[in-house]
Amino acid sequence: MLKILWVLLDLILIFLIFVRTPKDVGLESFASTNKLLGSPSSAENFLNKFTWFLMVSYLLFAFKFNL
Repeated sequence: MLKILWVLLDLILIFLIFVRTPKDVGLESFASTNKLLGSPSSAENFLNKFTWFLMVSYLLFAFKFNL
């Protein structure tokens, strides 16, 4: 049962990473300093926190299954 949850977590995490599009591509993103201080929208903030939560959960499952 836990391995099925681990696979579902993996698929959701892959989907979230592929769905999110970067705002700036290339080295031009390092040159623009006016966007560094802007605050992300609430949806983007939620996606960031949810992605981090899924990554930590995935790593905990990986340690549990491999130890």
